[in-house]
Amino acid sequence: MHKYLRSIGFSDYNSEKDIEKLLQDMVSYSVDRKALKIDEHTTFCEVRGETAPGMGIAIYGTIDGDGRFRREYYYPYMESMDITSQAECQIQRHTEKETFSGLLEEYRVGISLIFFMDNLFEYRKMQTEKGKEKIRDVRLSALCNEGKVLLPIKKTSRQIEMARVAAKDRNSLIEAAKNGDEDAIETLTIEDIDMYSQISKRVQKEDLYSIIDTCFMPWGVECDQYSIIGDIKKVDEKRNRFTGEDVYDLTLECSDLTFHVGIAKKDLLGEPLPGRRFKGQIWMQGIVDFDYSS
Repeated sequence: MHKYLRSIGFSDYNSEKDIEKLLQDMVSYSVDRKALKIDEHTTFCEVRGETAPGMGIAIYGTIDGDGRFRREYYYPYMESMDITSQAECQIQRHTEKETFSGLLEEYRVGISLIFFMDNLFEYRKMQTEKGKEKIRDVRLSALCNEGKVLLPIKKTSRQIEMARVAAKDRNSLIEAAKNGDEDAIETLTIEDIDMYSQISKRVQKEDLYSIIDTCFMPWGVECDQYSIIGDIKKVDEKRNRFTGEDVYDLTLECSDLTFHVGIAKKDLLGEPLPGRRFKGQIWMQGIVDFDYSS
């Protein structure tokens, strides 16, 4: 049973028997299915059961010589049409099964951002055809099982602009430091020491969430899960057609990155509105867009 089925409106599916029946129905009645011939005896197959626009369950398996579909794995997904990043991205295969992770060298986050690759069928097809590909951009989304709405930090337009300029300058320094610029490394070290000193003084008198505007930190033992605080830019509400449960599709801006987060309405504490903030632990996934060349 996938941990994040709840986030797309399947909170009452708590047994393997219920999940098995749901997946069988999706395989039987879904019209969104793709097949790829791997060899003489094996055909790789993708079935997507959409539970609401841009949201659902992706099922993968093979079709044997008798025409029977054998499921290998599945996961819930939420798609995003917003470009998150055009930074350098690498794709790596998982050890356990033929799924893939993307690794973004995104300076704005300050870490190597790892996500589960959602359009793996497209990538496998591209590998089979042995064409050369160039990654154009990445569209990130995430699923969350529990979250809170926080009030925003009051800022003037001047403060917002100064923060944007400071972030841009810091990104340039990080890039220079990665290329071996010693002056950039020294500047970043001094800035980090000053920041630590300022935070140490403020935390004695202020609430933590009035100091931290947004954050993006690895969470747990899995590399594609993060603890985030992000600004809510847009709120859409979707309804799971199987269960009738309502799901929020939140457009967030976090560390200057824009991505979507899906969370069941019952699992979000507070009313999400543009201008407020979202806090939660997420499973990051994404769609990698390619420029193809022969």
